Amino acid sequence: MIKLTRLNGHSFILNGIYIEQVQSFPDTTITLTNGKKIVVLDSEEDVMLKVTNFYQKVGIAKLVNDDPREVD
Repeated sequence: MIKLTRLNGHSFILNGIYIEQVQSFPDTTITLTNGKKIVVLDSEEDVMLKVTNFYQKVGIAKLVNDDPREVD
């Protein structure tokens, strides 16, 4: 789950699994897998970082290893 802020300043929690697309129009617009769109104050980059951290916490994204000798 990730915490975001709507344009009216109210925060809410979104399940990051349902995010299909994040765009800036210039407002950050999140498109969910069901087609619903949510506009938030958070930047596109902030949403991406929050989603990546969430994916890592729940184990659906590999943690980045800075060792260049390791090959995926």
